[in-house]
Amino acid sequence: MSQNSTRCKPKIGIALGAGAARGWSHIGVLQELAEHGIFPDVVAGTSIGAVVGGCYAAGCLDQLTEFALSLTRRRVLGFMDLSLSGLGLFTGAKLKKSLEKALADVAFETLPKSFAVVATDMVTGHEVWLRRGNLVTAIRASYALPGIFEPVQIDGHWLFDGALVNPVPVNVCRALGADMVIAVTGNNAYHSAMLTDGLAQVDPERVTASVEASPRRPRGVPGIARAVMGAFDIAQDRISRSRLAGDPPDVMISAHNAHIGMFDFHRATELIAIGREAARHVLAEITRHKAYMPRDETDAAQAAE
Repeated sequence: MSQNSTRCKPKIGIALGAGAARGWSHIGVLQELAEHGIFPDVVAGTSIGAVVGGCYAAGCLDQLTEFALSLTRRRVLGFMDLSLSGLGLFTGAKLKKSLEKALADVAFETLPKSFAVVATDMVTGHEVWLRRGNLVTAIRASYALPGIFEPVQIDGHWLFDGALVNPVPVNVCRALGADMVIAVTGNNAYHSAMLTDGLAQVDPERVTASVEASPRRPRGVPGIARAVMGAFDIAQDRISRSRLAGDPPDVMISAHNAHIGMFDFHRATELIAIGREAARHVLAEITRHKAYMPRDETDAAQAAE
């Protein structure tokens, strides 16, 4: 490949969607794409997509993968540090500490890739794109699920989960200059399970059971964490459908992970495998796209460092 063609190479963008624990599938997607020489230049993420996308953009995906694979149900519960502020069930301080171990004082401005995360302004309801400053702070704002995690203040604005406004940020990738956008999303099954199996059979957040147990609550009735997550899951699904219909990606990768609960972070091995399989199904579609141009061995080696 000539020097001139390298300069003119089209940019590939990847939009990593929300989905809590199901977002571990994003790791598998990125791993599979890399094995086939596909290295996105532009990355945008919402919620768990911001976590995976930030680590990928910073070259720390291996560390995140190791962390995800180390999680057990007990370790997940250990990260649920109860909040006394009334702003959310959990402070998120322990998760912040884990992110800081991998990303330290990394700022957006130092990243080798274009990266942005989506959050929601809790006062105005506006969609906020975070592209400057401390990476960990921005990621925390993007996954601050209302009622579950405390909101994060940035530049005088209180921000929480971006999935409320833009669960799969395809438009962000386009705004950052991507010529081809790959969207990565999971499957929502919470609402359909309620309709087909009944409320008592729905248990997407099993790891929160010990936190919200109450002897006075009838068997099968969800506690606050499950109720909030369930409602959020339904809203996220509807918003995703609407946003993707209005601004469809060039390639869609749908990880079939709806059978896994949104708090099942201990199932990373299964989720990563699901992501890899989903990516394999669209490899031909990616390489056939008019904007796609595979990188030479030099580019691939640089991206892998």
